[in-house]
Amino acid sequence: MKAAEDGGSVRGARAGAPAPARRGRPRSAAAGSAIVEAVLRLIEDGVPIGELSMERIAREAGVGKATLYRRWPGKSALLLDVMRSLDAPDPPLLGRSVREDLVALLEFWRHRGLAKRSSAVLRTVVSHVGAQPELWTEYHETVVRARHEALIGVLRRGMATGEVRTDQDLETLADLFVGPMLARALLREWRELPEGFAEAIVDTVLEGVRPRPAPPDAKAG
Repeated sequence: MKAAEDGGSVRGARAGAPAPARRGRPRSAAAGSAIVEAVLRLIEDGVPIGELSMERIAREAGVGKATLYRRWPGKSALLLDVMRSLDAPDPPLLGRSVREDLVALLEFWRHRGLAKRSSAVLRTVVSHVGAQPELWTEYHETVVRARHEALIGVLRRGMATGEVRTDQDLETLADLFVGPMLARALLREWRELPEGFAEAIVDTVLEGVRPRPAPPDAKAG
């Protein structure tokens, strides 16, 4: 009898005996996790997206190719789920000060950049934006956009409370805060993301965008 795609009972096992540890194909309940883990291992090892064929992924995960296609229609959908698997809940923003919330957001991104898997996957996907634009677009819409809007919301609140100048473009301001972290995580991964880096970015940018005192009235006196 043909064995099930995702692994079935071990032929010849004694009744009531514990199932031996298996190195072959994982059972169906664990197949999805095994596949995602296999993709992450390959990306960590430096395999480009172009070489991540469904056949290779299946072989690395110890499953049949049909198992992959039962869960994902193609490689882009699988890679999107792999990227989502590394996602983590956004940090709570307490709203006590714009600086505090900006530091919380950037510190969250700093820890993401320190995680080997997160940074490896992000660098791999970004390097293939031209070849896989739909993958990045989908990830941006489902994950990145919410974080960007959270940052914009903090900056907008800062303008309302007088902590940030109102004559600045919000999108440009957001780039000033996020840019240094992304530059190190994606373009210069050999550079460190040290403790205090988030605070340094926030304080440097806020110093430049704080409201200036109004000039004295020229007619006064």
